[in-house]
Amino acid sequence: MEQTDFKIYAYRWVVLFTFMFVVAINQLMWITFAPITGSAAAYYGVSDLSIGLLSMSFMIVYIIISIPASWVIDTYGIRVAVGIGAAMTGIFGLMRGLLAPNYTFVLIAQIGIAIGQPFILNAVTTVAARWFPIRERATAAGLGTLAMYLGIVVALVLTPYLTIHSQIGGMLLTYGIVAMIAVVVFFVLVKERPPTPPCRADQEERSLVFDGLRESLRMRNFIFLMIVFFVGLGVFNAVTTWIEDIVRPRGFSIIQAGHTGGLMIVGGIIGAVVIPLLSDHYRKRTPFLLLAVIGATLGLVGITFAASYWFLLASAFVFGFFLLSAGPVGFQYGAEITYPTPEGTSNGMLLLMGQISGIVFIFGMDSFKSPATGSMTLPLIVLIGLMLISLLICARLREASTLLAVNKSP
Repeated sequence: MEQTDFKIYAYRWVVLFTFMFVVAINQLMWITFAPITGSAAAYYGVSDLSIGLLSMSFMIVYIIISIPASWVIDTYGIRVAVGIGAAMTGIFGLMRGLLAPNYTFVLIAQIGIAIGQPFILNAVTTVAARWFPIRERATAAGLGTLAMYLGIVVALVLTPYLTIHSQIGGMLLTYGIVAMIAVVVFFVLVKERPPTPPCRADQEERSLVFDGLRESLRMRNFIFLMIVFFVGLGVFNAVTTWIEDIVRPRGFSIIQAGHTGGLMIVGGIIGAVVIPLLSDHYRKRTPFLLLAVIGATLGLVGITFAASYWFLLASAFVFGFFLLSAGPVGFQYGAEITYPTPEGTSNGMLLLMGQISGIVFIFGMDSFKSPATGSMTLPLIVLIGLMLISLLICARLREASTLLAVNKSP
């Protein structure tokens, strides 16, 4: 008879919310400069691309550090691994504030924070497995992902206000102090494991970085899904990074740019709850991936051409609602079609595609913007074209249940 009387500790929520605090602060540090790109470029006397590099450094570093970080998480646990990420976020975040007037030191600090990012983000499922019973792990992992979006929202909305009232140096110092507080809170409150496991031994999730990777890359549907993530996540990273540059040539202020980016993420938070629930209810993945790509493409069209502030806000909301909702559905679909490959492996590959494309798209948008006006309409039209291509690829994806039925047939 299956044992079901494992003790579940209320302290698991303390661990999770503390972890979410660290996640949110790390993501806030990533996107800090996006809504004030022009002001920051003028402050440091550098190009817009140099300011974009402050955000893009996170994507570059993730590609290099992701697998070693996953190994540390698997080998030494969340207190050590996430502790490394939290400490680097706090120490280099405070350095960024104290040395704010010097662009070179700010870039070095940003790279330091970026090194800490995969130690934090890659531990979401491990935190859930250490502390939560299997029936609550999806909720725990979902809340960990939600913290990423919340950190981005806070940065996009709050940064312009702090910049206006306390200048860039004051804004960076404020964030640095909050990051150090997060470090202290983490080491005081987070424990590696509860006194007794929350589940059977065979239900404990393990981070197996390389297992199943070769088999996954032989699957046509998973390759198609990686292409969809390459485009979708790359578009999100690029639009988020350049949001102020996108709207500035049309006369919108940094406050309006921040509101636009913030509403985009708010839409994403709502979409990431609603669409996956519908996907689970109907037990379908591919129709909702199609819906997400269609909706995100329409939202991107609006962001590209909106001249009215309210239409810009509505387009940003639609873009975020559909694009970010594709993430949880896509991750689940990837896990289903690559079974028994560990979820961490398939999810990690999808995230990695988005980091690579984010770098390419960010450079491309800066290279192809109008030299006379700074308008990014042309590169945005190119991104719309790529979204349409990904839509055609989505239409070729086969439902996981169909694949299983085919595999079982003689």
